Amino acid sequence: MELPPPDALVVFALIGVALFLFISELLPNDVTAIGVIFSLGALAPYLGLGRTDAISGFSNTATVTIVAMYMLSAGIQKTGLVQALGVRLARFTKGDERRALAATVGTTGPIAGFINNTPVVAVFIPMITDLAEKVGISPSKLLLPLSYAAILGGTLTLIGTSTNLLASNFARQLIDGRDGIGMFEFTPLGAVILVVGVVYLMTVGRRLTPARIPVDADLVTEFGLEDHLARISVPADSPLIGLTVDEIDERIVADVTVLQIIREDERFVAPYTDTTVEAGDRLTVHGDGDAVEAFRERHDVRRLRRADITEEGFLTERSTLAKVVVPEGSRYADTTVGDSGLEERRGTTVVAVRRGDELVRSGLDSFEMKEGDTLLVQTNEDAIAEFGETGSLFVVESSVTVEEDEVSLSPKMPVAVGTMAAVVVVAALGWLPVVIAALGGVFVMVATGCLSSSEAYDAVSWNIIFLLAGVIPLGLAMEATGGAAFVADLVVATEVFLPVVGVMFLFYLLTGLFSNVITPVATVVLMIPVAVDAAMQIGADPFSFLLAVTFAAATSFMTPVGYQTNLMVYGPGGYRFSDFLRVGAPLQFLLAVVTTAGIVILWGV
Repeated sequence: MELPPPDALVVFALIGVALFLFISELLPNDVTAIGVIFSLGALAPYLGLGRTDAISGFSNTATVTIVAMYMLSAGIQKTGLVQALGVRLARFTKGDERRALAATVGTTGPIAGFINNTPVVAVFIPMITDLAEKVGISPSKLLLPLSYAAILGGTLTLIGTSTNLLASNFARQLIDGRDGIGMFEFTPLGAVILVVGVVYLMTVGRRLTPARIPVDADLVTEFGLEDHLARISVPADSPLIGLTVDEIDERIVADVTVLQIIREDERFVAPYTDTTVEAGDRLTVHGDGDAVEAFRERHDVRRLRRADITEEGFLTERSTLAKVVVPEGSRYADTTVGDSGLEERRGTTVVAVRRGDELVRSGLDSFEMKEGDTLLVQTNEDAIAEFGETGSLFVVESSVTVEEDEVSLSPKMPVAVGTMAAVVVVAALGWLPVVIAALGGVFVMVATGCLSSSEAYDAVSWNIIFLLAGVIPLGLAMEATGGAAFVADLVVATEVFLPVVGVMFLFYLLTGLFSNVITPVATVVLMIPVAVDAAMQIGADPFSFLLAVTFAAATSFMTPVGYQTNLMVYGPGGYRFSDFLRVGAPLQFLLAVVTTAGIVILWGV
């Protein structure tokens, strides 16, 4: 077989570097994408591309549609409809584990077909955690199925996931006579995939999903803080007398943080108190055993050995313990706790971090937070509200929860839901392209007050948009330089010992593996041109091959980094990396068989 053209080799080298950076996460994915845009722009004349081709991802209809869908999803979420539905799940469960699981997957899947699944999962995580407590089961038994159901639901409609919208754009560009993909064109197959996935989660998956977080776990116990929290008694001759918490912090040499001053029945919470320490006060401090001992000796205080410090001890009118997750694109990702400004600007103290099954409880000031980390924080109601509004952190569990009777639907709910329904209907009937219908829907929601313009912009995951804008021209470069055709030749060689259906199944498996280690968006952009070229070479239906790649990329179950919702439940569920492989690998292979068979039956090969 001949070597690929030199310009294709350059593109392959660029793809190799990008894949390394995607997998290693040495740089955020959106920053890597910006580097790809720059490289393609600089090399454009040599690769036979125009300079504007390098930035064509920003004007791509799929990119613009995804921006609009983020905004529309925010409009629906703001009505309280999803929240109201979530808090009513307990009525159905009646304390039964199987009912709780059925309510979780049966509700999330259909919703994710029409609303971006990331905010859906963000809203449902605290509700599902609370539901698990009411039913008396570990939240780990429900959170992984929650993520998987949201992924499965994304296969129901064209707007279910960004990969579907990208595939529609490729279908328009690469397949003659194809004007994209219809709104409900693959819904029958998506419905079968959702049903098969739900049955798996209710049976085999239910037995494989571990119970990592103990039932009714106190947050102090859940994060293993029993040996990292101490109660200190301040005698009359201690040098701490007359000092505020801030002044104590300035004098502390050891890695110890003062969290509370307790005076009889009153609690003064750091960092928002200027109360000075008096004789007889007790201090709640955070640090490992050696650090606390060094603090005790230096400041002439006494450690209360029998003090029982629980989650309840942190609940005051001004503070609470809360479990929060660093979402994708958060301002706090890749920032150390000390440099984050959480304590100074938000009155929030990080006391522990869970990354997968790893717990970090000391040296937190220099600890660099990553997307997917779960933080245990001492915080306040205002900060919790701010985290929810900005999406910088999302709250999994706290005492500041919304009770069922407090949930109210916005008076704008009929307008928002009607607008979303109109977008779907207009696009499904072909009256307008989905991108135009979606932009029209955003205009109506903002004009009618369902959503403010700032809320609309804040709803967009701009890191995902920049990622899209970077990888879309990379796929264009693969096609233009002959790189896609070269890779297709390699796969087509398997036709000697594989039937056409077998070649399509191979594409599904390869795409599934790639999407579990790099983003589904990047995978679908790189694999669809190859799959379409391969199909044309062997005389198969290119649309069938395109669908195989699309569904494989949209259903990534085997790693926490394969899909954003997996990353969102990784920390709150206390899962290990291997849990996703154990539960997700059988489901991924099962769906590979079901999807391939469904494509053959519905569209042929």
